Amino acid sequence: MIRAFLVLMLAISIVPSKAAAQAGEASVVEEIVITARRADAPIWEITVGDGSLILVGAISGVPRDLPWRPEALEAATRRSDRILFPQIGQASPADVMRLIWRSRTITRLPDGTTTADYLPPEVQERLEVVMEGDSDRWRRESLVMLGLNLITDKTGHQRRRTRGAVEVIEDAARQADVPVRRVGVLRGDALVENLITQPPETYLACIEAAVSAAEAGPEGAARRIEAWRGRRVPDVLAEPLDEALNLCWPSGDPDVAPLLRAQWAEAIEAALDEPGVTLAVAQLRLLAEPGGVLDMLEARGFDIVGPRWRAE
Repeated sequence: MIRAFLVLMLAISIVPSKAAAQAGEASVVEEIVITARRADAPIWEITVGDGSLILVGAISGVPRDLPWRPEALEAATRRSDRILFPQIGQASPADVMRLIWRSRTITRLPDGTTTADYLPPEVQERLEVVMEGDSDRWRRESLVMLGLNLITDKTGHQRRRTRGAVEVIEDAARQADVPVRRVGVLRGDALVENLITQPPETYLACIEAAVSAAEAGPEGAARRIEAWRGRRVPDVLAEPLDEALNLCWPSGDPDVAPLLRAQWAEAIEAALDEPGVTLAVAQLRLLAEPGGVLDMLEARGFDIVGPRWRAE
């Protein structure tokens, strides 16, 4: 139960003064944008009037010892006027107690059932191969927990000792006292209610994607990281691990996912009307997926400068 609680908590968790003259402001904005582009991460720029929006595509699981160039992001952060961060889950003590109290419902399948009662036979067979040598307890795990555990244990995806774009920008913003705001909050009571009430069938696509990610193993996780560092955005999104992270809880939940996207769309809309530089760090898939933030901005006629985000 303790392990299940920790895995769920991990899953919940994805000022410089302005220049006085307009010419000076333009020069500062351009300098910040150029600095940000030097980072080994996908970055896009949208200029609107006297303001500029810098979108940083982040992914989870970037190893702390990975050699990449976060210094450019740190420098851009220090000179930005404001920072937008992804949503955060806020759980009260009552929410935590309810999560523990209903842990049996959340972490186990209904009595008398196993994964074979829900998964297509072909997916069940592949899952059997992936889980060979493990205790049979996984057969009775809820599909929410099974998906998260597959990603945590079988894919090479790191959840600890990581330092990606979000962590780099958080640290730099805190040290430089740059104003920051979250684009939204996920209420703990709503998340717990969601976990309790969603039927197992909701997560069939998650399990199939997580099995594919497990089959790709650590090599697939490494390819994803290298594609991100090389700004090969379509290659990142094509990796089974990235797809699994998108389809499993909470990002792939049919109640949570629309809320995440709506909150980001609203925050981006507001940022376009603000002067100066807004630096926003969001999950790469949310930015670059079909119909995502970048497609939305392009459809509205904005000129987007940055790496290609759609597959040929």
